[in-house]
Amino acid sequence: MATQIYRRTTTEEKLVWFGLVSTYAIYAIGGLYVTGSALGWLIIAVYWLRLTVDDNTRSKTVPAMVWLWVFCMFVMLVVLWIGHVNWELGLGKTIKSSIGWAKGWALIAVFIFIGAMCRIRRELLIRAVCILATHSLVFAIITFMAYMVRIPGEIFVSPLQIVGGPGPSFFTVSLYGLNPETGGGRWQFFGPWAPSAGLLSCLYLVFCFQEKDPKWRTLGIMGCIAMCLLSKSRAGQVIFLCLWPMLMFSDKLAEPWVLLMLGVVIPALLILGQPLYEYLMDSYEAIKQARPGSTRVRKALEQLALQRWQAEAPYFGHGIVEPGSKYTASMPIGSHHSWYGLLFVKGIVGLLALAIPMVITLFYLFWRSLFCRTAQVGLCLITVFICYSFFENLEILSYLYWPALIWIGMALNPESEVTEHVAKV
Repeated sequence: MATQIYRRTTTEEKLVWFGLVSTYAIYAIGGLYVTGSALGWLIIAVYWLRLTVDDNTRSKTVPAMVWLWVFCMFVMLVVLWIGHVNWELGLGKTIKSSIGWAKGWALIAVFIFIGAMCRIRRELLIRAVCILATHSLVFAIITFMAYMVRIPGEIFVSPLQIVGGPGPSFFTVSLYGLNPETGGGRWQFFGPWAPSAGLLSCLYLVFCFQEKDPKWRTLGIMGCIAMCLLSKSRAGQVIFLCLWPMLMFSDKLAEPWVLLMLGVVIPALLILGQPLYEYLMDSYEAIKQARPGSTRVRKALEQLALQRWQAEAPYFGHGIVEPGSKYTASMPIGSHHSWYGLLFVKGIVGLLALAIPMVITLFYLFWRSLFCRTAQVGLCLITVFICYSFFENLEILSYLYWPALIWIGMALNPESEVTEHVAKV
């Protein structure tokens, strides 16, 4: 089946296919950060080359929603420059941070553009993610046995870190990690840390639900479950569970009984708002207490980021994250949270540059999901991103979750050849 799907592919599809199915092979040499960061720009280069020879490609119009993402991610670069000038960080740090922007925020717009404008079939993207999730299931089984016999988890740090990156964890090849609080095993799979695997498990679950072949769908979902459980990400597990009903009912939004149910549920939620809120808060506090040390560090980082943003750099931020102290377990100020991180590093302008396209995309895909299956899946993906933005810095992981960005790009293009109505599914 994989061979049939792979047949008659474009160069862009080949790059997407091999970028996904070769993930663990690339991870084994510590090259995933380099490959993931370069892949989007390579596909863009192929696209621009195709523009010169393909009349059909030249005739395509870039959707306004895609331009919104491109513009807002460019604003991130301008704000970065302003922050560096305001804080006199020097030309060297400005160049380094600009390269970091090209491997982070810019990649978000690049992959959304690729999804909207390049000829990439949904079936190929879905199957490739299912294969990768299956590889994760095999990896989970093998490394769990290694953990049980106490084989050391960390293997080596790749020399590829010489090209530069956010830190050694992005180039570390590991079988598993250890929870510093409990000493128990905690898996990051091919991510830089365990919570990133929790994010990927949620995104991959959305893809695997779309697979039509029962074998690959089952294996893919099992792989997603393994990633979610072994990552031991509290946010990932909650979002993972909430995704199931959303995925099962996302294709029924336009049906009268669903609209009627929403008409009953929403007023009920308004009436029961206070007790429901208290129950959710109590549950959330119980989840946080599962790892009190991590919760304390996150709270400290949030408070420091907010206080220093308000007092020192409200509009354009500090330009870069700053090293933490023992109080924050040496974690940088401006990390562990997209919104607090944006306020600290890029100020209120940077926060709006992410919030505006994200919120508009959410409402746009909700509207299109009433009649378009591609948009229904895109709606689930953007919902995961919004939820996880409160627990991770999204831009630093864009080299990993790019398949979801490609799909969102597909959903944002009403003229895309992969868009189809629910009635035809």
